[in-house]
Amino acid sequence: MDNSPALPLEQTLDVFGDMVFRAAFGMVKNQQDAEDIAQEVFLTLVKKTPVFENREHQKAWLLRATINRCKSHLTSAWMRRRRDLEDTLPSPFTAQENIVLDAVAALPLKYRQVVYLHYIEGYTSVEIGKLLNINPNTVLSQLSRARTQLKEALKGEFADEL
Repeated sequence: MDNSPALPLEQTLDVFGDMVFRAAFGMVKNQQDAEDIAQEVFLTLVKKTPVFENREHQKAWLLRATINRCKSHLTSAWMRRRRDLEDTLPSPFTAQENIVLDAVAALPLKYRQVVYLHYIEGYTSVEIGKLLNINPNTVLSQLSRARTQLKEALKGEFADEL
């Protein structure tokens, strides 16, 4: 846990910008939407100028704001009517990484967000519970169910690797 002082507004984007984008991208599965959401989160930070106890509190606020913005985006009328174009850009990931990313992206949102917070950001179930306002045991259940779904989705994909 990082108890160092919260960063000044000018440094926040440099330090936490990638984290906010990755969190948004992991939830909305679209680069342009993730960029828009990240921008909205930092604009909200500038407009509201909340006071943070420490850097960990600042990081948690940014993640919570990102998650809330993603949920709003995913339930918006725009998303219900929108159709994605085929992505023709080359992927920066290997074929195996793309398989895993696709499997994670196919998980329901509640599982994607706990997987991201636990495995990418390194939060414990108690910390995730506080961030998402859910019981830590619910977090553990969601992680377990997500792992089961991922195991099933990836069954046979990496058999030759073992």
